[in-house]
Amino acid sequence: MHAPRRIESSNLMVGAAVSMFEVTTLGQPLEVLKTHMAAHRDSGLRCAIKDVWSRGASGGGGIRGFYQGLIPWAWIESSSAGAILLFTAAELESFSVNNLSVSPSAAGFIGGCGGGIAQAYLTMGVCTTMKTAEITRAKQSIQPLASGINSKGTMGLFIEILRKEGIQGINKGVHAVALRQCTNWGSRMGFTRVAEDTIRTARGRAKGSELTAGEKVTSSVIGGALGCWNHPIEVVRIEMQSMAKHSSTRPQKLTIMNTMAYIYKEYGFKGLFKGVLPRMGLSVWRTVCFVSVADMARAWWRDRV
Repeated sequence: MHAPRRIESSNLMVGAAVSMFEVTTLGQPLEVLKTHMAAHRDSGLRCAIKDVWSRGASGGGGIRGFYQGLIPWAWIESSSAGAILLFTAAELESFSVNNLSVSPSAAGFIGGCGGGIAQAYLTMGVCTTMKTAEITRAKQSIQPLASGINSKGTMGLFIEILRKEGIQGINKGVHAVALRQCTNWGSRMGFTRVAEDTIRTARGRAKGSELTAGEKVTSSVIGGALGCWNHPIEVVRIEMQSMAKHSSTRPQKLTIMNTMAYIYKEYGFKGLFKGVLPRMGLSVWRTVCFVSVADMARAWWRDRV
């Protein structure tokens, strides 16, 4: 019989802080590149970098193009979703090990899946839709000024979508987001724990023994890279939320399955993996932040409280 475990509410604070750090550094630029390539599937990586830079340059600073959607949507999403992810995943992981007697690797998959689903439905639907809309919509900044196009600000766009399409409109593709987050974090955390156990075994250490910071980061890099196997789900999610110009053959009412079929028909198998390179970089960075850095931050906090 296990003693009752105290719920660590500090994971909410650690999760929010780590998530804000992740998105404000490398997270958002890689997210923008990945989203641009997945929405414009004729665009290669070099072309995507030029296009994103040109959107920012027309607005007064090329680098700004890589931070489209950061304020307020990515910050709102990160502070809330990061807190929910880390809190839920940590509680599920601990419960699975202590009460279900599963291995740390299996507990990592369970915790990651549960945390991903919780953050998707509780906080990410609106923010992910609006970030994708910001990145994919046609903007005045890249149109000739003489054209007279009036580009709405981000809040104006939000109000317009809400007025036209209601709550469903600002939560487009939320089920695809939930499926993506479940498989994302289940894979990232699970594969990371597998990598950690492999390192311990290779070095002849006991199960559950402490790893060095370098070993933790190495495990997270492996987990993050392997977690990109589900990239077609991400391409589907972006297509469902995209405001880019669409083909006439695109289904009017999008579901996960008919969107995937449309992408495959138009672009073939490789269309479902468009943008996988920047996403791999993003996945590695996020896993390093949410697994390695978060583990170290929680240990530091526990030692001082």
